[in-house]
Amino acid sequence: MGTSGSPREPSNLKDQARQSDAWWKKRLVKSALLLVLSLVVGYIIVGIVGSIDWAAVGSAFGKLNFWIIPLLLVLLCIRQVLNAIPISQFTPGLGVKRAVANDLSANLVGTVAPPPGDVVLRVSMFQSWKINPVDGMAGVSLNMIVFYSARFIAPLLGLVLLVFDGIERRQLVVGLVSGLLAVAILVGLILVMRSKVLAHWMGESAGSVARQVKKNLDTSSWGDSVVNFRGQMSKVFREGIVGAYLAMLGTVLVDGLILFVALRAVGIGSEQLSWLDVFGTFLIAFPLTIMPLFGFGVLDAALVGTFTTIAGLAFEPTIVAGVIIWRVFTLLGPLLMGTVALAGWRRRALVPDPLNPETGNPAHTR
Repeated sequence: MGTSGSPREPSNLKDQARQSDAWWKKRLVKSALLLVLSLVVGYIIVGIVGSIDWAAVGSAFGKLNFWIIPLLLVLLCIRQVLNAIPISQFTPGLGVKRAVANDLSANLVGTVAPPPGDVVLRVSMFQSWKINPVDGMAGVSLNMIVFYSARFIAPLLGLVLLVFDGIERRQLVVGLVSGLLAVAILVGLILVMRSKVLAHWMGESAGSVARQVKKNLDTSSWGDSVVNFRGQMSKVFREGIVGAYLAMLGTVLVDGLILFVALRAVGIGSEQLSWLDVFGTFLIAFPLTIMPLFGFGVLDAALVGTFTTIAGLAFEPTIVAGVIIWRVFTLLGPLLMGTVALAGWRRRALVPDPLNPETGNPAHTR
């Protein structure tokens, strides 16, 4: 008689489970559709350039000097360190080494699982390192803003390079529009630093994501914490913004350098593509990385199309081979590094699987 309330609990648990399943399925479907869209658009663009002779692509791989692989690995490591520096700049007590591990692990989880799995992992790692999650999430938010801003600054750098090699009208339009977007993002960030209302919203948004780890989290308190922390965050922002932007732009340039080395490694010489052609084209097209998997399919096709137009159709298979090598190192490389980083963190912290927070609180598991 006194157990009339007990049947509700399983029912509520089932409702929560159904809602959770529906949410994950929705995210998975959305991610799959975006990936398919990227591949379809890439296929169409490549079709415009011409059908690829894959046998010739295979022959181009035979020209690869394997001594170049260690160089590409070194460049990849430099890229990942530069990519993590902004988080270390904006998160007190984190340090570059932990920032690299956090960034690589979050990239891995963000690739294989729908959002906010990567943020859930970041919070778990911050907690295991005894870093205030508010500080950590503020640093992640600032890092993300810098990343998007740098992504749209890249075409402006491309325009500067192409001044010496000739600028097409469409490239000029892309560069100017991207520059305006970069300025808008930076202005928005400065407004957040100066506005209590925007700072409170930023904290609540971060808290909403972090609530995926702890269901009873008070997001309003996160907003209040960010407002109170705003003065210190503004100081961190002022002191770290220059280094963060330089590191992020360095990441983009090293990414382009990996592509340049890969093209040279398969036999594309300066007679076909000068360094200005490679870097200018890459920087102009870089905003396409906003698509899933760092623009996989779309960016590749745009690069192959432009490079083939410059070098000639006869070099298309070799160009494709170079772009594939660049993709293998810059897309699969960080995933492998992230697997190692995540496994190392879990072993040292003795935590359960961060993708299954129901197994316990990673921050307090010892």
